[in-house]
Amino acid sequence: MTAISNARPVNLWMDNLDEDLILRSPLEGNTTADIAIVGGGFSGLWTAYYLLDNDPSLRVLILEKEYCGYGASGRNGGWCEGALAGGTDKYAKWSSMDEALRLEHAMFATVDEVKHVTEYEGIECGFQKGGVISLARNEPQAKRQIDAIQVARSRGFADEVIRLLEPEEARTQLNATNIRSGLFFSPSATIDPGRLVRGLAKAVESRGGKIVEGTTVQSIEEKKVCTSHGEVTAEVVIQATEAFTRDLKGKKLDLLPVYSRMIATEPLSDSLMSEIGLEGRPTFNDGRYIVIYGQRTEDNRIAFGGQGNPPYLFGSKIDSAIEGNEISHEEVWRNLIDLLPQLRDVAITHRWGGVLAIPRNWLPGIRFEKTSGLGFLGGYVGEGVAAANLAGRTMADLVLGLETDLVSLPWVGVHARRWEPEPLRWLGVRASRRFMGSADISETRTGKTGWLAMKAAHLLRGD
Repeated sequence: MTAISNARPVNLWMDNLDEDLILRSPLEGNTTADIAIVGGGFSGLWTAYYLLDNDPSLRVLILEKEYCGYGASGRNGGWCEGALAGGTDKYAKWSSMDEALRLEHAMFATVDEVKHVTEYEGIECGFQKGGVISLARNEPQAKRQIDAIQVARSRGFADEVIRLLEPEEARTQLNATNIRSGLFFSPSATIDPGRLVRGLAKAVESRGGKIVEGTTVQSIEEKKVCTSHGEVTAEVVIQATEAFTRDLKGKKLDLLPVYSRMIATEPLSDSLMSEIGLEGRPTFNDGRYIVIYGQRTEDNRIAFGGQGNPPYLFGSKIDSAIEGNEISHEEVWRNLIDLLPQLRDVAITHRWGGVLAIPRNWLPGIRFEKTSGLGFLGGYVGEGVAAANLAGRTMADLVLGLETDLVSLPWVGVHARRWEPEPLRWLGVRASRRFMGSADISETRTGKTGWLAMKAAHLLRGD
C-alpha cells in the first residue's frame, strides 16, 4: 500500500462545494445568439461577465461539454498570480520592453480586480492575497534568484513587488528543507478555484447570460457553432477551450495538452500548521525545472501539485483514467515529503489531476477578428487563474470595439505556430522532461547549473 492509497481519487475543490454538482440543461436544438462562447471555464466565463457588465442587452450563450469548471479552471492549484507564462522578454520581442512591462503591471492589478469581483458578487472562494514564496534549495537555484532580483530592479520593480529572502526569513515563511534563499512575490492570492468558477457562472447567469452544459461542440466556423445538440448562429464566436481545443475539428495541433496532478492532506492541527509556517496563506514552490506548487487552504490543508508521469499522451490524447494514476500521485507525495517532512505521517484525503494547455511559443494570447467575428483566448501554460480574468476583460473590450488600454496590450494578436506531428511531439515532450528531471537531480548533487536542461527547455519553448 502506498502513501496515497487511501486518498479518494476526486477533486478537492469540487468535493468541498456547498452544493451538489447538477448539470445545467443542454442546448435544445438550433438557436441564435449575439455572442457564442465555447468553454465554461475561467476564460469563457470572465469574457461573458464583462460583456454583460458593459451591455446587459447582449444575448450571450456559453456552451460547455461537461460542467462549468470541469477542466483546468476547477482543478488547478488555486494560484491567482499576477504573472504570465512565457515571460516579459518574449512579449517584448512582439512589441517593446515598455509595452511588455505595461502588460506585467496589468497582470499585477488583475489580482485586485479578481478580489473586487468576488466581493461585489458575494463569491466566497477563500481569496487571500498572501503572495508567493519561492524557495531556492540548491546553489544554482539560489543564483537564479539573485539574477531574477537584478532583472526586476532593472525594470523598476522594488521590494513591494518582489524581494530576496535570506535563509532564516524564508524558513520562517515556510519551514522546508535545504533552504538557501527565497523570493517573495507580492501580487498573488490564494483561492479555492472550484468555488470561484462556480460562483462566477452564477454571476454570469444573474446578469442575463445563458449557460448550457452537457453539450459537445464539434466545430467552430464563422458565425456558426456545430454541436451535438444543434447549431448556434451568432455574430461573434469566442473559443475558450484550453487543452480541450484538441477535440475541435482542425485544431488538434493548436495547443498541447499536458497533465498535472494534485494531492491534498487532511486538515492540519494548529500546532503542525504553526511548525510549517505559511502564515497569511502564501502559495509556494521552489526553483526546480520540473515545477511543483502548493497552497495552504482555508481549512488548513496543504494542497500540492506537480507534473508526475506521464506528462503527455501520444497523439495529444486526453484520458480521464490518467488523471488518477496512483504512481504519479505517489511521485507528487514524495516531492511534498522531501520539501516538508513534517507531513510524512499526515493522511492524504484527495488526489486528482487534469490537463493544461501549452501553445508552441509558450505565450498566452488573445485574438479577435472583427470581420469574421471569431475570437480566441488562452494557452496559459498552467498560469491561467488571474490571466483569464485579464484576457476576458480584454476580449470583451475587443468584441465591443472599446478603445481601452487593454486592447493594445502586447499579448493581443499573439499567435503561435502549430505543434509538430507525431511522433515528434511525443518525443520532444518526453526528452525535455527527462533532461529537466536529470538537471534537478544533478544541480542538487553537484551544485552546478544544468545548462543542457536549460537549453532543452528553451528549444521546446521556441526561445
